[in-house]
Amino acid sequence: MLRLKIQLPQGNSQPYTHYDLLHDALINALVAEGASPEMLIGESARPWTFAALGRAEKTMRYAHTLIVSTPDAKLASYLAGLVNADNIKKVRGHSQESIDFSKALITTVIDPIPPMQGIMNVLLLSPLLIRDRSKKGKHWHTNFNDIDLANAVNHRLSRLAKRDINLMVQAEPLYLRANPNHTTCITVKKFANGKHSFVLGVQAPLVLAGSEEDLRFAWYAGIGEKNRNGFGCLGLLEQGVGR
Repeated sequence: MLRLKIQLPQGNSQPYTHYDLLHDALINALVAEGASPEMLIGESARPWTFAALGRAEKTMRYAHTLIVSTPDAKLASYLAGLVNADNIKKVRGHSQESIDFSKALITTVIDPIPPMQGIMNVLLLSPLLIRDRSKKGKHWHTNFNDIDLANAVNHRLSRLAKRDINLMVQAEPLYLRANPNHTTCITVKKFANGKHSFVLGVQAPLVLAGSEEDLRFAWYAGIGEKNRNGFGCLGLLEQGVGR
């Protein structure tokens, strides 16, 4: 298991419009370290997740830090090889986009999991996606009050871990009352035909409780769906987003 912080020098950030540009930049770097593409994308991919820290404006987002983590030992060995950020970059011709984190400093994030049975106050560094199965097609829940959160999170994590995960997962009630709109929109991709794809996720502070092993897996794998696309990445509430 391993989590890295990939941080640009103070005062620097990289603009991007489509979230998958960051995803592809990280894949470029991991493949350069020896990881196979099949380990990172597709049906047989190992569990991993990431988040971009920064700010959002009307038509543009700016990232100064990437967080990337995995609970998988083999993938962690390639992630550990990222001692410099030379290959964390991507240029896309059809959308005229580029991202370049090659000047970033890479550091290991200390494992924060409490021993034995513990409780963690966390925030979502990237939006949480939970499929709304009451609707036809691919729709995502847009309100925490409509989600059986623990069941959805544990079901997904159990599949990834190939064992039963049993966490208590709860959105912070005071936050939900003060902020009735939990939805955030992320523009994911621009296709060659000019069309865009986006997803609607939810964000709120969360409380997780459970065994040390279950908490650790959730921390490194992310929660919810599309973790490998950069959703459901957790951070510590006490640390905030920061840099």
